[in-house]
This record gives sequence, structure tokens and C-alpha cells, in this order.
Amino acid sequence: MPLAGVVLIAKLWRKFMYTKKYRMADKVIEVRSLYEDVHDYCKGYETSGEADFSVEITQSDINFEKMKSDQEYAYEGLPLPHFSQGVLEITAVYRKIAEQMVQYGSIVFHGSVIAVDGQGYLFTAKSGTGKSTHTRLWRDLLGDKAVMVNDDKPLLKITDGGIIAYGTPYNGKHRLGNDISVPLKAICILKRAEENHIELISKAEAYAMLLQQVYRPQDSDAMRKTLLLIDKMADRVKLYRLGCNMDSSAAETAYNAMKG
Repeated sequence: MPLAGVVLIAKLWRKFMYTKKYRMADKVIEVRSLYEDVHDYCKGYETSGEADFSVEITQSDINFEKMKSDQEYAYEGLPLPHFSQGVLEITAVYRKIAEQMVQYGSIVFHGSVIAVDGQGYLFTAKSGTGKSTHTRLWRDLLGDKAVMVNDDKPLLKITDGGIIAYGTPYNGKHRLGNDISVPLKAICILKRAEENHIELISKAEAYAMLLQQVYRPQDSDAMRKTLLLIDKMADRVKLYRLGCNMDSSAAETAYNAMKG
């Protein structure tokens, strides 16, 4: 097919895609999708103006998410899920956003961020350890002083002056989060324990978990930049390890130690 024909087909294809713009981590992102689901999911983050970059989803992107999902469930010995094409596309969009955000000094991180008095605290751990439960205990303890930033996949912007945590639409199954940003004061790695205790840890002690919990791009150059950003981040925030039993006193132990 002549090149002009290919270009015409591409233009016609895009004409029938769902297109909107969103602001995340101070960047305007144009999202072109095959289904409306992602635009329903990202309500509240719409914006206008010139896009810093765009993401466009193809059927192969959705097929990739289906394959990844099936592999993860099979690895856990669970029945394979039956996610709709639109739901799979929601994940595909954020994967593409994460790949490009690295170029702007921002990373997608798996954790729960809560803000108190304008300062952010990020809790991370292996799945099922209780990140969301712990930040709920903070809200129970501190009431209106504690505000959820993002309960699942915040964006973290690493700068020379520190780390900024941003809320995103990708805020967990309970949709806990807000379209706000806060300076990140500390990162805390959770583990289960019979008695609550917390201690400062070194970058070397935290690094393996930080690497595990960050989105790792498929592109080799983006991955190299991600590693540099992780290293820079670990030098600019306090790092803690919290052994907790998920009693209300766990939040008190953590907050008293981390507020400084």
C-alpha cells in the first residue's frame, strides 16, 4: 500500500478513537483509547492546553495486558480472571504513561501515600502486607489532619530539592486518593510483626524493595534513567522499616517516629 494510503487509514482510525487530556504530575497527557472506560476512570484529572506527550492504545497493547494478567493469576494458582477489554486498556494506558514519565524525572511507585500537615508519608510492602490498612489506621488516629494522596500507584517526581508525591486516578480498588501533590517526607517499608517497632534504615537496606516496587520500563534507556532516579530518591528522603501488628497503636508508633 502506498504511504499516502497508510497515513489516511491512520488518520481515519484516530478519528474514531476516544481522546481526552489529563494532568498528572504537572504534565498534560493526551490519551487516545479504543474504549471509554479509561476516560471514566480518569474523571477529575481532565485538563486542556498543549499536551506534553500522548499515549495511544492498540489492540496489541490490550492483548499484552491480558497475557500479563493471566500469567500473574496462574503463578498465584488462582482462576484466570475475565477482565473486559476496556478494563485491560486502563492498565495499558498507565503502563505507557509510566514509560514516558521517566523522561520528566517521575516514576510510578507501588505504595500508599498519606499526607499530614502538608507532608507526605509513603508506605510500601509486598502485596497483602497491609499498606492500605496501615494508612487507614493513620486516618483513624489523626482524623481530618490525614489526607489520602494515593492508595496504590502514586507518581513520584524526583528533584534536586526533594521528592514530590502526586495523586493519580490509579489509586487502588477502593479509589482512595486526591488530585493533590505534597513533598514526600519519608518512605516506610512495612512488615508484619507481633509488636510494633520502627527504625531508620540505610539506602542499601531499602534498595531492593524500592527497586521491586517501582515501575520498571521495558525500554533499556528508560530503565537506566529509572535506576538513577531510584538512587537519587533514596538519598533525599528518610527511609524506615516498620514492624507492625495492624493494631491502632501501629499508626501511633509510626507517626511519632516519622514526623520528626
